[in-house]
Amino acid sequence: MSLAEEKRAARAAALARRAEAHAEWSGHAAGHLSEVLAGYRGVPLAGYMAMRDEIDPMPALEEAAAHGPVGLPTITAPATPLVFRLWEPGAEMVPAGFGTSEPTGAVMRPEILVVPLVAFTRTGARLGYGGGFYDRTLELLRRDGPVLAVGFAYGAQEAEALPLEPTDAPLDMIVTEREVISL
Repeated sequence: MSLAEEKRAARAAALARRAEAHAEWSGHAAGHLSEVLAGYRGVPLAGYMAMRDEIDPMPALEEAAAHGPVGLPTITAPATPLVFRLWEPGAEMVPAGFGTSEPTGAVMRPEILVVPLVAFTRTGARLGYGGGFYDRTLELLRRDGPVLAVGFAYGAQEAEALPLEPTDAPLDMIVTEREVISL
């Protein structure tokens, strides 16, 4: 099996686990993420708007926005790093790809990046959707200085091992609805 086929199979299995976890979970799944971000009040951070059955970081991002700058990603072109624009609750949003919306605020550079994912390992490996947006973004941000990459996922998305490439950017921390995994 090729690496691409291994990744496809790992994605399919993880997405099925995520869908099941999302259907079973009720309530505020971002409690641990709020606790983590509270320790970095005022530090520029960026998150994401959940799509499909991703775990939703918005409650934690709304809380963080009361204490410092928060950004959301914008896709400027295929196969390029993401650009982050300032966001706050109630900010103007415009339709974007993948059924999401993007803020119209000024461009910002996060020092903390809350990263969506399909699967993760306890060693910080992350499997995304396959577009490489977050891998390129983390590479670019880390070239310019430290950035804390916080993977946010349901615990059910954990995998024993994942097929990886040298360009797959590692996470520094993983937060689930049940725990914080510091690496």
